Amino acid sequence: MSALTTAPDYLDTLNPAQREAAVHGASDDGRFRAGPLLIIAGAGTGKTMTLAHRVAHLVMQGVAPERILLLTFTRRAAREMGRRARRIVTRALDGGTDVRLPWAGTFHSIANRLLREYAANLGLDPAFSVLDRGDAADLMDLVRHRLALSRESRRFPRKDTCLAIYSRCVNGRRELSACLQDAWPWCQEWEAELKTLFRAYVEAKQETACLDYDDMLLYWSHLMSAPALAASVSARFDQVLVDEYQDTNLLQSEILAGMRPDGDGVTVVGDDAQSIYSFRAAEIENILGFPDQFRPRARVVTLEQNYRSTQPILDAANDLIARGARQYQKRLFSERPSAQKPRYVTVEDDESQADYVINGVLGARETGQRLQDQAVLFRSAHHSDRLELELTRRNIPYVKYGGLKFLEAAHVKDLLAVLRWAENPRDQMAAFRVVQLLPGAGPATAQGAWDRLAAGGHQLGALVDFRPPPAARRDWPGLVELLSGMGVGEGDWHTQVGQVRDWYRPHLQRIFDDWQVREGDIDALEQIASGYRSRERFLSELSLDPTQASGDLAGPPLLDEDFLVLSTVHSAKGQEWDSVYLLNVADGNFPSEFATGKPEMVEEERRLLYVAMTRAREDLHLLAPLKYYVPQQRRHGDRHVYGARSRFLDDDLMQRFEQCFHGQAERQSDAVAAHPDTVVDVAARMREMW
Repeated sequence: MSALTTAPDYLDTLNPAQREAAVHGASDDGRFRAGPLLIIAGAGTGKTMTLAHRVAHLVMQGVAPERILLLTFTRRAAREMGRRARRIVTRALDGGTDVRLPWAGTFHSIANRLLREYAANLGLDPAFSVLDRGDAADLMDLVRHRLALSRESRRFPRKDTCLAIYSRCVNGRRELSACLQDAWPWCQEWEAELKTLFRAYVEAKQETACLDYDDMLLYWSHLMSAPALAASVSARFDQVLVDEYQDTNLLQSEILAGMRPDGDGVTVVGDDAQSIYSFRAAEIENILGFPDQFRPRARVVTLEQNYRSTQPILDAANDLIARGARQYQKRLFSERPSAQKPRYVTVEDDESQADYVINGVLGARETGQRLQDQAVLFRSAHHSDRLELELTRRNIPYVKYGGLKFLEAAHVKDLLAVLRWAENPRDQMAAFRVVQLLPGAGPATAQGAWDRLAAGGHQLGALVDFRPPPAARRDWPGLVELLSGMGVGEGDWHTQVGQVRDWYRPHLQRIFDDWQVREGDIDALEQIASGYRSRERFLSELSLDPTQASGDLAGPPLLDEDFLVLSTVHSAKGQEWDSVYLLNVADGNFPSEFATGKPEMVEEERRLLYVAMTRAREDLHLLAPLKYYVPQQRRHGDRHVYGARSRFLDDDLMQRFEQCFHGQAERQSDAVAAHPDTVVDVAARMREMW
């Protein structure tokens, strides 16, 4: 520890509250100990920097990096935390060490590692496959067809709805009947059939050695429910840190409680005011009730100094969230004064709203603000439809978030299915997808090949005896040879992606008209694969934390490759821009009409508006149309309803905004006011010309 005494102060960049959180705990008999700590990190208050400094402080106090468990919600967040911690420690020790955090990752990626190691204790095949959401929905659909539920004369829920219901029950630890009553009342008549479907779905996953996203947490929670196994896992770690704790569900809180029932060494970071994911089973009570889980009570440190927004924006956001129900009290402040209040703009209709946004965006661009430093946010994806049409008409490029993920592209899923089948020959969904890539091969062919494989003990070499339909016979031997040479332990796995790409290329060219564009994604996938030590880790982590792709672009970037950002508020969380335009701030959208039946849902809608407002650094524009046109009417129809001001924006709060109007009425009144009284007798002058 001599290096610690001679090192420069590695905490000198932190404000007092951040520093208090970073240094929580003390050395006792040569071992660093810390009771449970909750860091309430308001929007823009340097949460990531604080957590990274805490990790660095733990290392500086003698905690081995490999005994620190850091749980995040994205792989990128884990990498960023590790990178910052390494930089801080390196600076403190004057370059004397290189810190690696081998147990930093998402809940699901850490679960994947632990479940494979403790597979025998849980009755799992350690070579299990991980189903992404799309594959899980396909398996649900397969079981749904097998049970003849798709042939019901009445409307039985589709695969994605069934999977959403199943996931909510698992992650929320709720009975099916309660979930249906709360979120899917139209499905209540199918409760008995859904129970049968879900049991068959679970059995299908077990038969094929597959786990979906929900299983990763469910199995981990069961691992923590056995005292001996929980003690074994817990003993690996001295410190456990959890980021974005307001977004955890009940399963995740049970896992944490199972690992550390006394809270020893536990640090959780989050902001109850940014809890907006209840539709994913996130439970705000996890963070609200965290301090009282322990005796003595967990320490709470609140970060209030904001480094993002100007003070007028924070004043409006503070007043908005302060009107909410149960919460941790905080008032964000900034050292960035400004005379510009956020704007509340009443617009005539959707067309005027688009006009205001585009004029504002282009005007800011003329002053030097890039398009990508500006964002348009909205409650629901379809709210930007009219704006998108106008952006396209005016040749303004944009990116819309909430689009396709990399792994949702059909050609990427095709290639990964080959690797998944080689890794786990019992993966029926992968097998069915791969077989049907061949010309003339359909579901019946896939089922026949699967039956032959099962009869051969799921040895991939058994496929050589299967006779596919005539159209597929020329390609069948090549597929069998490829799979047989890719079994577990066969050859260098990094070369396998190239082998699969070479095999897949003729099928890619046959199936897709734009195969040249898609081939670039295959090359990118091969490059990504080179960074993984094993095929299992590559497949698991890519499924659990999908990579974003250029497919998110709404169009090719133009205008010096700059583009405007369009995003739902949910997708915008964690981001920030110089200028933010928020569409349709009216009752029915904020709060959503579908959330007004329950007080707790209305409160979440308040938090959603708060998150949107706190994305802005310099300029914030809340847009409120007067008229909403009724859909499904003739092209030039004028049937409409009038919007009402959001119930969240009362008269007192409105004093925080500069209020103005934008629309046709404004333009007409301006034009009339600009006319002078002078009259020119043009007719007389024209006569005089002759």
